[in-house]
Amino acid sequence: MTASAAFDQRLDDLAETFELLGDWEERYRHVIDLGRGLAPLTEAERSEANRVRGCASQVWLVTEVAPDGALVFRGDSDAHIVRGLIALLLNLVSGLRPEEIANFDAAAALGRLGLSGNLSSQRSNGLAAMAERMRRDARGRLEGR
Repeated sequence: MTASAAFDQRLDDLAETFELLGDWEERYRHVIDLGRGLAPLTEAERSEANRVRGCASQVWLVTEVAPDGALVFRGDSDAHIVRGLIALLLNLVSGLRPEEIANFDAAAALGRLGLSGNLSSQRSNGLAAMAERMRRDARGRLEGR
């Protein structure tokens, strides 16, 4: 499966789940539940270097390179819904190749999930900041940084 096919499949699977959930309240609860499944970061990983700027809540993202060159992301937040949004992003892009992540369109993906119109402007901006951080880390890897 190519990285593009892997991403498309992940998005299809999430979209199918969100369609089954129905209303926004159920989707909101599902997003929070996804966040509960995130492994916590260590205190050392909750560093200023890993903090995502542009989020109203505290958000940290850790980027690691897998042996095959794929990028693996881990994240955490002090807010339940934001943890869930991190989990959504991780489900979509963690483990993909940098070139796939560098072109990731978070707004389109979240629109497909029906989330973009149901998030506050602060959460939408924070989500955009998280996605941009992932793209920036992917571009840095492609440029050899």
